[in-house]
Amino acid sequence: MTFQSKLSVQMELFLQQKRALGFSYIEGERILHNFDKFCANNYPSATTVTQEICNAWTIHRESERKGSAGYSQRLTVVREFARFLLRSGIDAFVIPKGYSATRKGKFIPHIFTDEELKLIFKVSDTLAPTHKYRTAHLAAPVMLRLLFACGLRPQEVRLIKVSDINLETGVIKIIESKCRRDRLVVMDDSMKTLCAKYYERIRLIFPKSEYFFPAENSTGIYAGNWLTRLLNRCLKKAGLIEFAGNKPRVYDFRHSFATKTLYRWLAENRDLSNCLPFLSAYMGHDRYDDTAYYIHLVPEFFSQSSGIDFNHFARLLPEVEF
Repeated sequence: MTFQSKLSVQMELFLQQKRALGFSYIEGERILHNFDKFCANNYPSATTVTQEICNAWTIHRESERKGSAGYSQRLTVVREFARFLLRSGIDAFVIPKGYSATRKGKFIPHIFTDEELKLIFKVSDTLAPTHKYRTAHLAAPVMLRLLFACGLRPQEVRLIKVSDINLETGVIKIIESKCRRDRLVVMDDSMKTLCAKYYERIRLIFPKSEYFFPAENSTGIYAGNWLTRLLNRCLKKAGLIEFAGNKPRVYDFRHSFATKTLYRWLAENRDLSNCLPFLSAYMGHDRYDDTAYYIHLVPEFFSQSSGIDFNHFARLLPEVEF
């Protein structure tokens, strides 16, 4: 059986590589032929795997149970093929790892603009105390800025302990976060100063709290949905109610940190092949692919990043999970 779409040559090369590496790839070849037919029928002019194609491919079929092995494998083959294209120097969209689509399509993170960030932070500085959380107005501007400035996960910010943050060196210990990994995160001088001023005030109110952001509830920390409500409150107060894509989430501060860091490195003419592993370690990613995802997230980034040697990283981190 031969391939029909304009991706046929690359698909043949992809299969040859799989077989050369010792994989039988029988089921993978069947799925790849289905994807080839799907592209030929619906995107006849496509010469690469685009985000639009992936959005359509990841919609659940009537016969598929959400989260089923068949559905996951169908996505995995296309994900691996897109990575092959990237390693070959062809711009392609990679379906995010662990993604489970609905018929509404794939969620695309919101990357905050500089103006949006300024408005959100400015509004957070003017919040007033509430009856339930008397000190939330002190924590809010610091927590939101930490999420973006250090690319932290929402849970990592909420769970910072006093013993984990050094206000003299600016080093924060992130203990047993995702995949139970520890790491060190360094704040810049402005963030360090802000945290120091905040702690001077908060320790007078909660002198015995083990948490850096203590809350007046049974757990002693702010809940995850509190951060969501805080962001929504700031967006509304800042007049940010219309967005080109999806409405921002708290986690999008982390996405924005990563993409803006990459853009800054490009502007500074840095060697991204050397810099990306540092970003991966800083953000606490378990796999290099999790960091490379931010390149795929912003298509226009690729026109400036052709110098990245993806084959180098592919050799270091193989596709197959053991």
